[in-house]
Amino acid sequence: MAIDFSAEIASLQQTFRSIRDVSDIDVLRSEVDELTEAAAAPDLWDDPEAAQQVTSRLSHRQSMLEKLDRFDQRIEDVELLVSMGEDEGDADAIAEAQAEIEKLKGELSELEISTLLSGEWDERAAVITIRAGAGGDDASDFAQMLTRMYIRWAENNEYSVQELDTSYAEGAGVKSATIQVNAPYAFGTLSVEAGTHRLVRISPFDNQGRRQTSFAAVEVVPLIESTDHVDIDENDLKIDVYRSSGPGGQSVNTTDSAVRITHIPTGTVVSMQNEKSQIQNRAAAMRVLQSRLLVLKREEEAAQKKELAGDIKASWGDQMRSYVTHPYQMVKDLRTGYEVNNPQAVFDGNIDGFLEAGIRWRKEQDKAAAEAEV
Repeated sequence: MAIDFSAEIASLQQTFRSIRDVSDIDVLRSEVDELTEAAAAPDLWDDPEAAQQVTSRLSHRQSMLEKLDRFDQRIEDVELLVSMGEDEGDADAIAEAQAEIEKLKGELSELEISTLLSGEWDERAAVITIRAGAGGDDASDFAQMLTRMYIRWAENNEYSVQELDTSYAEGAGVKSATIQVNAPYAFGTLSVEAGTHRLVRISPFDNQGRRQTSFAAVEVVPLIESTDHVDIDENDLKIDVYRSSGPGGQSVNTTDSAVRITHIPTGTVVSMQNEKSQIQNRAAAMRVLQSRLLVLKREEEAAQKKELAGDIKASWGDQMRSYVTHPYQMVKDLRTGYEVNNPQAVFDGNIDGFLEAGIRWRKEQDKAAAEAEV
């Protein structure tokens, strides 16, 4: 079947115009200039964490600006290549143009997704907590599989990932695990993973080989920064210290270095045990606690707005994705309908399709909600 190059190129041009209209290039250039100046400061690396944030943001914005600056010319170039190939009957030129169009489609899709991440904290690093739900050993094993999935996704994309806390189950897997993904727009990208995940498989823990359904909950919060402010009364905190459990370094399992902080008014509990000292674990726990309280505050404000607006529609429910390995092979997102037939690839971190579909779905939901309020 012959390719309609005119339609393909017109579609590329329309998509790029939409992205360019949404992206404020003047503001983007200004941000690149400011970040470039900040990155050149002689005392930048006095605070390694802040320096990493500056350089990461600069790299992301420079990359986006370069892509925006190049796309017009690249679309013109492929249009010229198609014209020359068709005029001269050059099959190699036509094949090259087809390959470039497919490449442009993929890059435009990625760029379009980045324009949809415009939430208050979307550009932040992400703190992900995975908790085993119903299902016994299968659930704790599933929680560990999901933890590995997110770590592999980060590693596949060459993002920095840090394991903050792991509570091992008595049998297999983990009761809970918390990791931090440091990348531009990590929270905005990964926040669509929040919810209840379900696994259906032949249980490796059942000596009769029966099918088992198990559940795990995923929580995603943005990492707070020094400029954020959350009022936390020390009197509202209960702080426990204990000895770390599970695999660890020489000093991890021999001292009471693990810290558990309970925010009494909200019942929010944060545990940290992967740092070497109690002081480090306490600081890490406080940051995650502040992140969760920020999200809680935002959710309460959003709930109040919905109540005032009279929005009493039920959500789609807690279960957002099913992973099935028996009697068939499938992973399906129940919100977006996106599905693949290779669960192992998904567990190996290939979740970009689910993330993209989730981001687009969320934007559509936000748009529908905004229209309903008018």
